[in-house]
Amino acid sequence: MTLPAAGQTRIETGRLVIRAPQRGDYEAWRSVRARSRGHLEPWEPRWPADALSREDWARRLKAWRSGWRNDRAYVFLIFPREEAVLLGGASVTNVRRGSAASGVIGYWLGEAALGQGYMREAVSAVCEWCFSVLGLERLEAATLPENQRSRRVLEAAGFTEEGFARGYLEIAGRRRDHVVYGRLAGDVVR
Repeated sequence: MTLPAAGQTRIETGRLVIRAPQRGDYEAWRSVRARSRGHLEPWEPRWPADALSREDWARRLKAWRSGWRNDRAYVFLIFPREEAVLLGGASVTNVRRGSAASGVIGYWLGEAALGQGYMREAVSAVCEWCFSVLGLERLEAATLPENQRSRRVLEAAGFTEEGFARGYLEIAGRRRDHVVYGRLAGDVVR
């Protein structure tokens, strides 16, 4: 299988362009993350002391590119079709080949873009890309039980609630239980 090149991958939907981060995206990324920090922090791992710095961006970009090259992780930024403003991001990590043929999807959205269906559209498109381009058979996702917005995104994108994982991830500085969802390549999305 020939892996897609990060710089050449572009997923388009009716309203969105979803593509790999580029060096020149730093200011847009920093800006939306800074404006949305209060909204994002309760749902994410603790931010490092230098979060949003150019150094943090450079480290992230290097790790993201390495993950892409090694077929382990695929990170995307989400823009409206005119690419005027960054809306958020999505990723497929922990990519496993062989009999597992699976990955874990994650996502975040700037506070100003909430409630407009962007993330449902983006997650659905990234899932289809994973199934058709990467050849994955299963995608998993986990969310905090009280994160109703995230749960609705997953359900609208065709994920099925599969269970409850105690102490699944460290979020905002402490181990948190999560609701686990899954979607198979052959699942029918309504």
